[in-house]
Amino acid sequence: MTTCVFVQIRCKPGTTYRVAEEIALREIHSELYSTSGEYDLLMKLYIPSGEDVGKYINGHFVDIDGVERTLTTMTFKAF
Repeated sequence: MTTCVFVQIRCKPGTTYRVAEEIALREIHSELYSTSGEYDLLMKLYIPSGEDVGKYINGHFVDIDGVERTLTTMTFKAF
């Protein structure tokens, strides 16, 4: 079973669209939204079964130039 997580992404000023394009090219997300507020993007992704969430995100995402900070929310059950 996969684990659904939401990652809020704060980008360095002026890099949001470039960061979003890089995420889209990597095809690791289910959904990706531009948002207002403290974070610039909201990404929904599914972590493959057996994968460590932190290692998966660090290995596939946080090396994108322009990412300043992330906040990951794990989910447990859909209603």
